[in-house]
Amino acid sequence: MKKVILSLVLILACLSVRASYLLIPMDEKQSNHLKGYGIAYWVLQNDIEVNWLLNYRGGSFMFKYYQKFENELIIRGVSYEVISDAQSNSVVQKLASPSANTDVMKLEKFPKIAVYSPKSKQPWDDAVTLVLTYAEIPYDVIFDDEVLEEKLPEYDWLHLHHEDFTGQYGKFYRSFKNMPWYIEQQREFEESARKHGFSKVSHLKLAVAKKIRNFVSGGGFLFAMCSATDTYDIALAGEGIDMVERMFDGDPSDPMAQQKLNYDNTFAFEDFKISKDPYEYEFSNIDNQIAERGLREENDYFNLFEFSAKWDPIPTMLTQNHTRVIKGFYGQTTGYKKGFVKSDVVIMGENKAIKEVKYIHGIFGKGFWTFYGGHDPEDYQHMVNEEPTDLNLHPNSPGYRLILNNILFPAAKKKKQKT
Repeated sequence: MKKVILSLVLILACLSVRASYLLIPMDEKQSNHLKGYGIAYWVLQNDIEVNWLLNYRGGSFMFKYYQKFENELIIRGVSYEVISDAQSNSVVQKLASPSANTDVMKLEKFPKIAVYSPKSKQPWDDAVTLVLTYAEIPYDVIFDDEVLEEKLPEYDWLHLHHEDFTGQYGKFYRSFKNMPWYIEQQREFEESARKHGFSKVSHLKLAVAKKIRNFVSGGGFLFAMCSATDTYDIALAGEGIDMVERMFDGDPSDPMAQQKLNYDNTFAFEDFKISKDPYEYEFSNIDNQIAERGLREENDYFNLFEFSAKWDPIPTMLTQNHTRVIKGFYGQTTGYKKGFVKSDVVIMGENKAIKEVKYIHGIFGKGFWTFYGGHDPEDYQHMVNEEPTDLNLHPNSPGYRLILNNILFPAAKKKKQKT
């Protein structure tokens, strides 16, 4: 009997050692990086803490072993390793070494996510909603009604994509003014403006932009891509100024609009010049236009910077990846001319050869914002009405990983964050 009991104890002890932790490697050995983030989010939804291993095997995740977690990893096709408690402790100690540019960031609570987008169908897709859906991370779609009705404080993280906060309907006037979707969008936005007591769509969008600014100032996390980045700052800089022409709001713009811009109001950019030409597919000179960039798809790349995991954990989290070289991609706003980026902004990704900043981050009040230039990391030059990207073909996309880093960022234990 004693031998049987001893054998059972040894077996249980072995099982305990063998199955203490699950490690999701995020280096080149990972079969599906994007769904790896979804697993980390799902574990947080199950009230289990996740360790984000910064600068360790591409920014791996580690958490307590449970059979249902292992089952879910298998179902979703995510590579993983089962490690012992001793192995887990060894990894943590190794990452804590003062000589190593590594650290452990504890993720404690899954962030509630909102995507700012019109409720009607748009003639383009959204990289963030594509990757959230693929990674199986839940989100709510909100728009002007919810923002103006003070719903933003219900969320931790807000995404803006391909939005025009200047009230110029994306500056699609020259090419698409007669298209049914353009006409319907203009009608919908004008109706919303009247509903909320505004005489112009530009006034409505400015009010929304200011509500978003308050959300960030109060501790929210803002992520924006494509034209939602520069038009957001342009709207804030142009508060109280008529920057748009007659076809957009019924009257001419202020001839002194440029001189009246207030760059103190912006998050990221300063000293830029706005474009009031309704036939130009640009909002300002912030964006690097195709002719200016002089690049082709085969030689268009930007590099991620490396940060100190122990002293700069925020940009370190936001740049976790299995490669430091990322393929470039176009958008209405592709990348930012470095000369217009404010000095206190953290540049996380850049093409130094053409002085184009691609990926930036900053602090505003108690909150944080991240801007990412371009439309779709796996579609070099996405066109209106083009089919959305199939992420089943890109499960290891480094460009999409940057989006998902931002999704998990709000889950980080606050006392660990340094500025």
